[in-house]
Amino acid sequence: MTAGRTEVAVVGYAHSDIERTAGRDLGPLTVDVVRAAITDAGLRVNQIDGYVSSSMLPSSSGRTPRDGIDIVSSSWLAQRLGGSPRYVAGFDGIGQLTGSVALAVNAVVSGAADYVVMHRALHNPTGSYHGNPMREVTGPQQWTAPQGFFGPLAMIALPYNEYLQRYGATPDAMAAVVTEARKNGARIPWSYWRDRPLSVEHYLSAPPLFDPVRRYDCDIPVDGAAAFVFTSAERAADLPHPPVRVAGFANSVPTRRRLPLHWPLVDIEDSGADLVRRLEKTSGISMRDVDLPQVYDGFSPFVWFWLEALGICPRGEAHRFVADGGIDSDSPGAVPALSGGGALGNGRMHGVPQMLECYLQLAGRAGDRQRAGVDVGVACHSSPHHGGAVVYSKHPH
Repeated sequence: MTAGRTEVAVVGYAHSDIERTAGRDLGPLTVDVVRAAITDAGLRVNQIDGYVSSSMLPSSSGRTPRDGIDIVSSSWLAQRLGGSPRYVAGFDGIGQLTGSVALAVNAVVSGAADYVVMHRALHNPTGSYHGNPMREVTGPQQWTAPQGFFGPLAMIALPYNEYLQRYGATPDAMAAVVTEARKNGARIPWSYWRDRPLSVEHYLSAPPLFDPVRRYDCDIPVDGAAAFVFTSAERAADLPHPPVRVAGFANSVPTRRRLPLHWPLVDIEDSGADLVRRLEKTSGISMRDVDLPQVYDGFSPFVWFWLEALGICPRGEAHRFVADGGIDSDSPGAVPALSGGGALGNGRMHGVPQMLECYLQLAGRAGDRQRAGVDVGVACHSSPHHGGAVVYSKHPH
């Protein structure tokens, strides 16, 4: 991103294998990944003077997270790696990954740090997931939780049902989204779903979890860690890999007061349109000029929502667009919106697959998956009304 004459770029990365249960604590796993990212960037640990992250544990089952085991905060990581960091921060807000990118960019632009590591570490706790631990309910949730409206499945089922009813879509049409993500994730070496694509028949035969949400509409909880190194484009000229510039970013701003987990479709559509307007303004890049949109897919309906928010297809038409092969990454002329596999094709890495695909493709480091003619990417996170997006550019802007 440009502020005056300073452009900030991603210059290196590392990613662990994504496993259901890693067999080791998340902290040591993340330390190893971050060391590998620093080496990949052509740097030494003692040159890293900034650490940023978002350490939110994606579980609402009542557990108290333990730093270095269930989560990995920036301060925990900085203490274990040593050196003399000048800037250590964690993002706690809407759009965890995009917020962390903003912290990294602003640290470099302001001079608070020269080389910043941004990491994201995800843990899959044992036992039941997203169970309701409450014995009594007070506050706003007293109007929802006793009736069974609790947790992310209820949250996404509401706008998904609205979309189906308003635009004449069917749940079976979502098979095209999920099979596309799994096809691409099966090609990723570190993916939990490596070499395991999903057929339409398998998707349709999966049991419903919260009507109309099926099992494979949800990303699978996993253990894994990823790290990226940021610095100025000027410093990046001396490093081994082509820099991928952060052209701009924007996070969602809730426009209406709602009960917890109440995500009406109108909020997603209106706030998504506002988010994209601000994203184009901060980056100076129109979404029409994006070669590589990577839409978020923690739940499959997010793909429809983001395709429409980005203007890739008209409002209410994403289900037809996808069913007609509009995001088939193997089809010339289609939009490769899930070419990195996303969360459905990799595992619940909270926006990392979208960011990593933008970095790998724009830096020319995607190996056998490298796409030709890719200059601008956008990585989306969470819902259009409760997340954010970052524009990445191969060239100075």
